Amino acid sequence: MSNFAQRMTAMEKSAKIIRNLFGAMNDPGIISFGGGAPAKEALPIDIVREIANEVMRADKRGVEALQYGPVMGAADLREAVVNDLLAPKGVAASVDNIMITSGGLETMNLMCQLFIDPGDVILVESPSFVHCVEIFEMFQANCIAVDMDDNGMIPEDLEAKILKYRPKMVYVIPTFQNPTGRTLSLDRRQKIAEMGSRYDVIILEDDPYRDIRYSGSDLLPIKAFDQTGHTVLANSFSKIFSPGSRLGYALANDEITSRLFDAKTATNSHTSMLPQVICAEFFKRGYYPAHHRMICDLYRERRDIMIECIDKYFPEGTKRTFPDGGLFTWAELPEGINTTELLVEAVTDPDVKVAYVAGEGFFTEGNGAGSNCMRISFGNSAPEKIKTGIERLGRLICSKL
Repeated sequence: MSNFAQRMTAMEKSAKIIRNLFGAMNDPGIISFGGGAPAKEALPIDIVREIANEVMRADKRGVEALQYGPVMGAADLREAVVNDLLAPKGVAASVDNIMITSGGLETMNLMCQLFIDPGDVILVESPSFVHCVEIFEMFQANCIAVDMDDNGMIPEDLEAKILKYRPKMVYVIPTFQNPTGRTLSLDRRQKIAEMGSRYDVIILEDDPYRDIRYSGSDLLPIKAFDQTGHTVLANSFSKIFSPGSRLGYALANDEITSRLFDAKTATNSHTSMLPQVICAEFFKRGYYPAHHRMICDLYRERRDIMIECIDKYFPEGTKRTFPDGGLFTWAELPEGINTTELLVEAVTDPDVKVAYVAGEGFFTEGNGAGSNCMRISFGNSAPEKIKTGIERLGRLICSKL
């Protein structure tokens, strides 16, 4: 057999983490706090069936849904992005600068196609979303970590590393960050946008959790402070509509948009039209506001139960985040507990059978960073499972002290 491309070796470590994550998500015998899937109750099954029954006719939108479509995406879905998702968040955009992608992750892939050559540097948060790191490493980028605190990426460290490494891109998840649930403060958002302009570096703003805020106050996206087109905003419909639809979108300036068009045609021509049509109708028919309120109420309840149980069952000295939205919390256990080793026991011990994502894999710098941390998702677990799972996990952790 021919040798695999070098990129497969470059992404080997992060790919293994992702492979294991999906395995635990699909095991019915395990209470999984590992994946980032939305709740089954958050999927608008009845609404989608109603829309599909009405539009899937030759005299309606059936031909459009099943035929080749525009490279940039369905016009009315792009209009929904501009009017229903971006304008209320303080971002003025033209429909012509919106591309509908095959899930939120495709934007990262396309942006790497546009900008990344082997050996180029991408600055990422410490810790960062391992799935995107996998994509960056597939393009043989060198991911350099930027320090974070409770208010997100630290601008002073970011600027120092921009000057030192001359990166092509800065990748940042500003709102309810994956994996920590932290939110980048408003003044730091403005500073990061300004650094993109000042140092001629792309700020890749990945904001898929922004629309599921259920406490605290909304913050303007980084893109709202962009004066030069250096910030590219990536988002997804996975958390607010359906992950199975594989829909996302990107907002970029004219020059980048034209190149995204070319990269998209060379990748998959266009995003599937069937889910685009259904999703567009979902917004046009006014279903989104009530659906949005429902999922925010649902996740608020689950977050509150998760935090209460962590505080009750995890050992003294545990630190955890309290996210104002999204699907995750982040726990830092007392020193000496290795969560990678603990995970093996947690998923195999018949008295535990609980999965989470060990923290170490989210730190690109290695050297044992995050070895006592874990990402815990409450989004796809019913309240009773959260209570049972966290009690079991807490009991196991306490037994190691």
